[in-house]
Amino acid sequence: MTKMMTRLTPLALALVLAGCASMAPKYERPAAPVAPAFPAPAFAQPPAAGSEAASSIAWQRFFADARLKQLIELALANNRDLRVAILNIEQARAQYQIRRADRLPSLNLALSGNRSPGPDDSITSVYQAGIGVSSFELDLFGRVRSLSDAGLAQFLASEEARKGTHISLVASVANAYLSLLADEELLGLTQKTLSAREESLKLIQLKYDNGVVSKLDLQQGLSLVDSARVVLAQQQRQRAQDLNLLTLLVGQPLPAGPDTSTTLAAMSLSELPAGLPSDLLAVRPDILAAEQQLIAANANIGAARAAFFPRITLTGNAGSASNELSGLFKSGSYGWTFAPQMVLPIFDYGRNSANLGSAKAGRDIAVAQYEKSVQTAFREVSDALAGQATFGEQLRAQRAVAEAEAERFKLSDLRYRSGAASYLDLLDAQRSLFSAEQAAVQANLQRLQNQVTLYRVLGGGWTAPQ
Repeated sequence: MTKMMTRLTPLALALVLAGCASMAPKYERPAAPVAPAFPAPAFAQPPAAGSEAASSIAWQRFFADARLKQLIELALANNRDLRVAILNIEQARAQYQIRRADRLPSLNLALSGNRSPGPDDSITSVYQAGIGVSSFELDLFGRVRSLSDAGLAQFLASEEARKGTHISLVASVANAYLSLLADEELLGLTQKTLSAREESLKLIQLKYDNGVVSKLDLQQGLSLVDSARVVLAQQQRQRAQDLNLLTLLVGQPLPAGPDTSTTLAAMSLSELPAGLPSDLLAVRPDILAAEQQLIAANANIGAARAAFFPRITLTGNAGSASNELSGLFKSGSYGWTFAPQMVLPIFDYGRNSANLGSAKAGRDIAVAQYEKSVQTAFREVSDALAGQATFGEQLRAQRAVAEAEAERFKLSDLRYRSGAASYLDLLDAQRSLFSAEQAAVQANLQRLQNQVTLYRVLGGGWTAPQ
């Protein structure tokens, strides 16, 4: 037992010395360079009492439409951007495991033989077999530990990047789906308008053939019909492009899901409370990823500082040695070697100083990137809150305009048919009604997409995989 303890003493001493503290500077989270509260427009409605934070609402609860849920689930399973983000995590995890393994000695089984000429034309043979440790660094000044800490932070940053990709994908699929619903509504509106204008053109043609109206009225009617056909072609193209975008996001051809007769006008999304800017620091994946990058940069300073100090490595092995292969494992053939080495940098042409300066500059860059992430998040939430406070009123007013224009068109049509108004008045009423109805659909789309954006920028949409 005493002999065994004596043999293990160098390895035990190495493990003890390898646990020394890091020389990295103490990490402190930078102060958030934003106001303590989001700007609240005077016209904004206060959130309902007991409103749930967006980050705690799973996307399955926030989006009630069954078809949309199906598409989001398919996107989370098939989207290539999300797949790359997940593989980046696996790569970062492997890199961290490599760095962590450097903190412990690696044991290797080695078998070697050496034959060389000896005196009087003899051949000297030496055979060895055993377990050895090769170039294990005693981490006296925390260089290896700092590199391991940096690898861990990079791994955690990749995990946060994956969450950010997940959240963005959920929001992108929802916005593309809403755009597709808006396309369907606009197509229906345009086809209805085109049919009405074609019927009106037939009446004008009949009046022109009987000499009741001039050719100017006929040409205006033709122009109105062709204008509707132009808009119809544009909207058909837009619908096809939005469908292609949704297919790309989902990552496969869209399934023929159940017909739920969903319309944009029937869609409804919950109002969300803003909370405080400080809440974003704990729920926004981009902010958390930027902070992990800052932690990694901070750890790299520790590794650069440790490079100024001696680096001690150990090489040793224990096993059996014999001049004959047959006697390699006989009793009495045991032997061991222990070869420590210390390297102290003396003159390196400023390489270590430059590495330290680079590490400090990298830390300052990471601080600026972290602060920018916080400021960007603050701006995105503020913009979405302004939209939440105004899009509802805009939609209500735009629908009122459409109703007024519909009544105006009805009255203009009656006056024209009775001969009390010119066709120019009817033409203007038709154009105004069509524009007002289109604007109402667009306003509703903007309102719903703004709610999706607010949900995303507040950290909503992430659910841990099953």
